[in-house]
Formats: sequence, C-alpha cells, structure tokens
Amino acid sequence: MEIQRLNDLQTLVSLSKRRGFVFQSSEIYGGLTSCWDYGPLGAQFKWNVKQAWWRAMTRRPDIVGLDAAILMHPKVWEASGHVEGFTDPLVDCKNCKNRFREDTALVNGKVICPKCESSDVTEARNFNLMFKTHMGPLESEGSVVYLRPETAQGIFVNFENVATSMRRKVPFGIAQIGKSFRNEITPGNFTFRTREFEQMEMQYFVKPGTDEEWFNTWKQLRWDFYKTLGLSEEKLRYEEHGPDELAHYAKAAFDVQYEFPMGWQELEGVHNRSDFDLSQHQKFSSKKLEYFDPATNEKYIPYVIETAVGCDRLALALLCDAYREEITHKDGKKDVRVVMGFKPELAPIKAAVLPLSKKPDLQELSHKIYSDLSEGIDVEYDEAQSIGKRYRRQDEIGTPLCLTVDFDSLEDKKVTVRHRDAMTQDRVKMENIKSYIQDKLKNFDQ
Repeated sequence: MEIQRLNDLQTLVSLSKRRGFVFQSSEIYGGLTSCWDYGPLGAQFKWNVKQAWWRAMTRRPDIVGLDAAILMHPKVWEASGHVEGFTDPLVDCKNCKNRFREDTALVNGKVICPKCESSDVTEARNFNLMFKTHMGPLESEGSVVYLRPETAQGIFVNFENVATSMRRKVPFGIAQIGKSFRNEITPGNFTFRTREFEQMEMQYFVKPGTDEEWFNTWKQLRWDFYKTLGLSEEKLRYEEHGPDELAHYAKAAFDVQYEFPMGWQELEGVHNRSDFDLSQHQKFSSKKLEYFDPATNEKYIPYVIETAVGCDRLALALLCDAYREEITHKDGKKDVRVVMGFKPELAPIKAAVLPLSKKPDLQELSHKIYSDLSEGIDVEYDEAQSIGKRYRRQDEIGTPLCLTVDFDSLEDKKVTVRHRDAMTQDRVKMENIKSYIQDKLKNFDQ
C-alpha cells in the first residue's frame, strides 16, 4: 500500500466543504474574502482543539481562566502601543493596481509586485491593522473603540482582579480563548491568515530574574503539548526571533512552526514580554499593578512569559497532518481511501452506527444502540447509501470506529466494529459496546 500526504491546500479546502468542516463565509453572495464558517463537523473539531488546550492550561494548579470583553477602553490600546505602532507598510502597484505589504514582496532588496512582477510601486505608507468602530448613538472622535487585535491585553488589565479574587501568588498564569480581529492587507491560505480569528493565550506572571528559567520551561511544555495532539514531530520546529525581529515589548521570542503545504509557518509564539505590559498599564491608568510578596516583603512588577496560539492555525495544522491517501492496486484497478487520522479526542465523531439496510427491525435496533451510546460519546447515525460508501465517508471525517448492525445482530445480539486505521473488525456483544468503545478510544494506538 502506498500512502500520500497532503501536498496542496486546495485538496483540503474541497474536502472541508464536501464533508462539513469549513465553508466560505456568505458563499451564496459570492463570499467575503478571508472569512470562513466552521460547519457542523468543523465546529465540533475546533471545540475539541480548544478543549485540549484549555485542559492543558487550567488543570494546572497555577493557572486560572478568564473571558474578557472584546471591546475595551481605547486607552488600553494606547498603553499597549497598538494605536501608534500596530501597522503594516502598505504599497500599491502602479501597473496592475494591486495593493500589498511591502515587507512581504522584497526580492533582492527590491519591492516586486506579487501579481504582475512589476517594480513600479508607490511609496510605503503605514496602515493600522485594528478595526475601528463607534460606541453609542453618535459617531465622533470621542466615541471611537476598537475590536481587539489580541486577547492578551484583557488579561493584563485584569491582573490585579484575578490575583486578589483568586488569592494567587507569583508565579501564576491566566489563560483565555477568544476572538480577535485584524484588518490584514494580505490574508489567505485558507484559514491560516484571516481577519477574524480565535486566539488561545496564556500569560504567566513571574518574579524578575526567574523569567529566563520560566521561558525555557514553557518552551518545553508547549512542544510537549503538540506531541500529545499527534502532530508529526518532523513537521514541527522552533524558530528564534533575531534582535531585529523582536517586538517592542519582547526580551526573547521563539515561534513554534509547522510545515504546511505552503511551507513553514508560525503556529504559536512563546515570548518573554519582560515587565512592559503591566508597566505601561500602570503608567496610563495610574493604577498600581505591583505585586507584593508577603514572604520577602518585596514589591515588583512581574515579568510575563506568554504562550500565544492561533486556534484556527492549529486546527488547520491538525487537518493537514491528519490527511492521508491510502492507494492500493488490485486486478489492474487503483483504489484510493482518503482518511483523516485524528487522534480520537480530536475527532468530531467518535463512533458511527450503521445499519446494514433500512429494514425496520434493523433501524429500530440501530436507533436503540445510537441512543444508548450518545450519552457520553459523540456518535453519529447514518443509513444512507451502501455500507462501503458510508465507511468511506466516516474515514474522510476521521471517525475512529464504525458499528455495523446486520441481520445476524437480531439473533446473536452482537455488532461488527470496524477500526479506521487498521481496518480490522471485531464482533462485540451489544451489552459490552459502550465499555468496548471507551476502552478502544482511550487506547486507540495499541
């Protein structure tokens, strides 16, 4: 058997639409550029990804969760530097009128239009990436607010609230999952770079002087997390930011990168943000954000170790990594089985109940099995098309186990369980199905 991995995004885009993972936003109106809707399976899959991250963070005794508002006081973004410095250099091609980022189109030090390859472009001008709107009945300069470009600031402005209400001592972290918005000039590559996206960020507050140790600790912890998700380790790497690449707040920064079909791209940033954020908010708000350590009678502004993951990017990486084509040849004919090899905890459907035919007695028994399993397990009932086509559909959506209810089931009270990866089959008593499935999902690779 020959196995081929994903080598172009368009294949995944097609499968995602066909099987209900991701749809183009507002598609019936021609779509909206770089905006995507997660379909029934995609929404469940993305939820599973978020749950995996949330558990990895908040099941630690030193990390708590937060859900901050999207709209924040505009001074937050002045303090963070976003109003003044959150910009991209924008240029226009004089030949084809294409608009693009200058820094993404440099060829041997010269700006070349990615569309027509002309070098006749306008002078670069700064373009702020924040979406601006107005709060209240009147649109005026005083009513301006922004859709947040990152979730991190909601954590920083709540540092004292969380530390006090939850009685937290440094070191401790605050985790958050939420929507962010950036008016990107050159979005693209499916769900990799979009204007509306979800972030999974954790800010870990530490005593100055211990920050380098904690930075290295979190680098290793984040690498270990990606391994637990089942991502191919040969497609992962750490990339360090050079001195001229560091953000204005960063003391050190590494990116976790994944090798997508379009090349190596960032999944997550691990940053040593120093004490920049709390210092800035203390300055702009005139609110003391120092931490008092009762054990040593010290006061200090904590340093921050940040882990910031793009949820949509991680979901895309997992989709890319899971995709495989199993190619076999028999009697001169080529057969291709498309499989999404998700780990069971990420699969949107864990098991499918498939009656062999639409005979009423088989349907009745299958519905009973489905009803029993659906309490506690993400299970699907499917009776359309031939059993072979239904198996192939479940392979394409990554379902680990398929339960076939046949005419023998009426007599022996057993069902056939088919395993997605090995394609082996077991005959299991109906009374043992739930415990059997739970055990196999827990030990799927064994």
